[in-house]
Amino acid sequence: MTIRNLPDDVKQDLRERAARNGRSLEDEARRALIALVRPEPVVERKGIFEMLYEASRPGFDLPIPSRSRARVPVFDDE
Repeated sequence: MTIRNLPDDVKQDLRERAARNGRSLEDEARRALIALVRPEPVVERKGIFEMLYEASRPGFDLPIPSRSRARVPVFDDE
């Protein structure tokens, strides 16, 4: 695939971006095209207040962590 008439400043920006990411110009262009054609779905993240509100609702059970025996520190006089 050949891209003709690409402005010099765009090519330079892509070259600098590739250098920042430690990639070749070709690899950076490939990744940019893939990201443009197949954007990753946006995962909506909950805020802390929304999570606290949901946790305060009846029927919401927090997981109980497994317990282990306490470790007793050993102090040697040696």
